[in-house]
Amino acid sequence: MNDVLSKAATAAEIARAIAGGKVTASAVVEAALKRIEAAEPTVNAFTDLLAGRARKRAAEIDAGRHRGPLMGVPFAVKNLFDIEGLPTRAGSKINADGPKARRDGALVRQLEAAGAILLGGLNMGEYAYDFTGENAHYGPSRNPRDPTRMTGGSSGGSGAAVAAGEVPLSLGSDTNGSIRVPSSLCGLFGLKPTYGRLSRAGSFPFVDAFDHLGPIARSVEDLALSFDAMQGWDPDDPVCTDRPTDLTLPDLGEGIGGLRIAIAGDYFARGAEPEALEAVATVAKALGASKTIVIPQAAAARSAAYVITAIEGSQLHLPRLRTRPQDFDPDTRERFMAGALLPGAWYVKAQRFRRHYRAQVQKLFGEVDIILAPATPCTAPKLGQVMMKLGGVDLPVRANLGLYTQPISFIGLPVVVAPLQRPGGLPIGVQIIANHYKEAAALRVARHLEKQGVASAPPA
Repeated sequence: MNDVLSKAATAAEIARAIAGGKVTASAVVEAALKRIEAAEPTVNAFTDLLAGRARKRAAEIDAGRHRGPLMGVPFAVKNLFDIEGLPTRAGSKINADGPKARRDGALVRQLEAAGAILLGGLNMGEYAYDFTGENAHYGPSRNPRDPTRMTGGSSGGSGAAVAAGEVPLSLGSDTNGSIRVPSSLCGLFGLKPTYGRLSRAGSFPFVDAFDHLGPIARSVEDLALSFDAMQGWDPDDPVCTDRPTDLTLPDLGEGIGGLRIAIAGDYFARGAEPEALEAVATVAKALGASKTIVIPQAAAARSAAYVITAIEGSQLHLPRLRTRPQDFDPDTRERFMAGALLPGAWYVKAQRFRRHYRAQVQKLFGEVDIILAPATPCTAPKLGQVMMKLGGVDLPVRANLGLYTQPISFIGLPVVVAPLQRPGGLPIGVQIIANHYKEAAALRVARHLEKQGVASAPPA
């Protein structure tokens, strides 16, 4: 077991140590606050630190008032989650001037009900319309693996905080890839659940059709612990699915027996740098997977996702575009304004195609249980980098870090990102994609890779 006061400790290790009386929650919180103080000048992950609230909560746990599977575990959340007493920034200057949240978001409340301790809000791309982790108002979150590099976005602070060892667990959002991209570039495990599986109530929206919330952590066990704690129907989120809780932790170590695993070819095997494809090949070999399948019309799915994202996102922000255009990041403002000019007929066609595409992918899950694909087409680009070369072609960084994530969230499939470490190089992740509501299968595969030493989060 890691020293539970160190930045290497996992959420599960901390919770077990506190439950067993080996350490106090107060000691864990103080150690986390010291790590945050030391790391923040470099990584710039936090926008709001709740030291007083965290200390009070820890004292209550030490007095026996709160128990649960995440007892005493420090966590932090992307600042689009409501935090009682704070404005819900969503990475923006405009929202920072808005009203303070009256209560915590639903998932924050559920993690605290399981015993966890909120330490603060995390940096993110403005209004979640970002894949880089760079923010014009609060500065970029920096990759702890190399501070000259991007964390990936828009949940960049969520990736940076865990990768730097500031907290063992964070929450992010994923519309087109914003949990999976930071997990890949920062070398972490991340879970984008099935669309509608976890409540989005008490979070600032981006694209209602695609918005997901989920955890980022240093171990698969921590993903399972937090996911299980956050499950449950919530009438405050109209798309939240009324399903029984499907605990993933009890079967986490069952291995991959009986799972049919395939590699996504065609679109998912083109345009990536060699390290991305090598990572998929390494994972496939470790899992004994040799079958390659084609996800039909994946490129069209990505295009349709762009259309829906641009139109829904721009409509949400029209009042702010009219009244405070100067207070947007210019890049974000231009994307929203372009989306506002797209014809509504395109949105209708994109949604129709979405139904068709979902049906085609569902046929594949009659043949396989798990699909492997790159999480990002490359390792972390340099901060400020605008263009990158993929497949010999110069392409914009911001738009193309989600090359392989968008066709998957387009139809709400659950995905676990497994990080692979590259000796002498930066980490990169592989998507473990399952059918709807089959998070347990994807987590089992990730845990199998972790036990084999194939997938791991590097030392903070």
